[in-house]
Amino acid sequence: MESKFKTSYRTNINGELNEKDDKKEVTLCGWVQSSRDHGGLIFIDLRDRYGITQIVFDPKNKEIFEDAKCLRREDCIQVNGKVRLRPKEMINNNLSTGKIEVLISNLRVLTKSDVPPLEVEDRIEAGEEVRLKYRYLDLRRPIMQKKLIIRHKLAQAVRKFLIDNGFLEIETPFLIKHTPEGARDYVVPSRVHPGKFYSLPQSPQLYKQLLMQSGFDRYFQIVRCFRDEDLRQDRQPEFTQIDIEMACIEEEDIMNLIEQLVRFMVKEVLNKDVKLPLQRITYKDAMENYGNDKPDLRFELRLTDITEIAKESQFKVFLDAIKHGGIVKCINPEKEFSRNETEAYIEFCKNLGAKGMAWMKFENGNLESNIAKYFSKEQIKKLIDKTKIKKGYLFFIADKEALSNEILTKLRTKLADDLNLIKNKEELKFGWVIDFPLFEWNEELNHYGSMHHPFTAPKKEHENLIEKDPGKVLGRHYDLILNGFELGSGSIRIYDPSLQERVLKALTYSKEDAMKKFGFLLEAFKFGAVPHGGIALGFDRLCGLLQGISDIREVIAFPKNKAGQNPMDGCPSDVDEKQLKELHLKLEIVKK
Repeated sequence: MESKFKTSYRTNINGELNEKDDKKEVTLCGWVQSSRDHGGLIFIDLRDRYGITQIVFDPKNKEIFEDAKCLRREDCIQVNGKVRLRPKEMINNNLSTGKIEVLISNLRVLTKSDVPPLEVEDRIEAGEEVRLKYRYLDLRRPIMQKKLIIRHKLAQAVRKFLIDNGFLEIETPFLIKHTPEGARDYVVPSRVHPGKFYSLPQSPQLYKQLLMQSGFDRYFQIVRCFRDEDLRQDRQPEFTQIDIEMACIEEEDIMNLIEQLVRFMVKEVLNKDVKLPLQRITYKDAMENYGNDKPDLRFELRLTDITEIAKESQFKVFLDAIKHGGIVKCINPEKEFSRNETEAYIEFCKNLGAKGMAWMKFENGNLESNIAKYFSKEQIKKLIDKTKIKKGYLFFIADKEALSNEILTKLRTKLADDLNLIKNKEELKFGWVIDFPLFEWNEELNHYGSMHHPFTAPKKEHENLIEKDPGKVLGRHYDLILNGFELGSGSIRIYDPSLQERVLKALTYSKEDAMKKFGFLLEAFKFGAVPHGGIALGFDRLCGLLQGISDIREVIAFPKNKAGQNPMDGCPSDVDEKQLKELHLKLEIVKK
């Protein structure tokens, strides 16, 4: 049977041939992976993205044998030859082509390779900057090709599921009007409109809402988005999300759809099962019990707020923290620690910004430590009852609520690693976080901001609190989480113009300012607006987490480094004076 990969340069791909092809004449192309001279025969592993084929050069064919001697790693070659079975003792069961080899009758060197600056194999990994500078070589490694192949399969699974469920894939513009979305926009100067700028979209948020008002009740897009923000492992200046919007829905409709999508994707790509329905926890419970709104649910190890008990104690460190508006929280790793181990955890917390870490040890039904003397017997009993401690230690952090939660979140993760609390590292523990506050207080600006975005609908029973007590308003907002990461965020949107006006007013937008920033959306709501809602899933993060990878650069073909630069192509780069003049721009760079 003829290979579907047959072209003018090859009859078959590497990784395709097997014992059924014995005595078949074939033409192959690929890169030289390795070369070995065994008893006068030259064996070469020929590699492409499909696999490896062992090819053999016999000295009886003097001309090509001499040429084969000169082949080096990463030379790109084309060969003709006959498939033959390997001797039983030479079979390599680790290769799909391990039962055969190809005796070469003709060799054509397509291109020679310089000595590669990195090894094109999985066992040896170069430094990050070298990998990014020579990304095209890094991507030749089988492990990297596998990552991008899974990314491809995941995208196809998403499209198949959503299209089968009546969704339309519709593109939205990249050159858009600036609207505030929380992070800085990348801006593009307009040549034909001097002094005017486009923004690159942080998401297609307003456009997908407009598509609902246009009658396209089920939209999706695997879309590129842009945010000018500080970089880290799970952030890039440009990233991809699965963007979904639906009309005439409530929360259950979209959450049930996403659960089905998740189950389909994981089964299709990894052949693993996801048990439904997914666990749901409220934002309040997530923050109280785990210290963050994207907890890793693969293990327990919860936090306990003991501020009210600490208020009654005589321990000055706790009392000072509470006096300055802080809290006292603790965690109970159910294990005995040596003094050195305890000191190491104290240093770990200090490095995260803690002033220290207090501790108590549970022994003989009591809590003991150098701070226990500042607690009465009644207070100790309250601590035992509140934390439900049965063994091990209590580790305490006393500081501002946000910092205490941040430190304890990271301490919780470290303890899970140190104590091997995640029994199955490959487990995919999806879940939902619901009932987020609609508003969050912005200390710097001294007014409320959106927890999600200004178009998130409040819970119906909380609409009467918007003006009189915004801090108590819960939104119809839901986050999909996976193994300690936020995988997606969505909400039911506001479609009532008067309700939207009230929410914007609570966010301190004047009517004029709201119309200036969001007028085209608000205008659309005047013409028979339809109820709608949606979600955006981080596609890069999903691709990584399904493969046990937290650094999204590993699943992006050409990512930027931590400084937002691409060492390979040299961007960002200078623009010449002629182009600046055409764009009506003049650079005034402040020297650091």
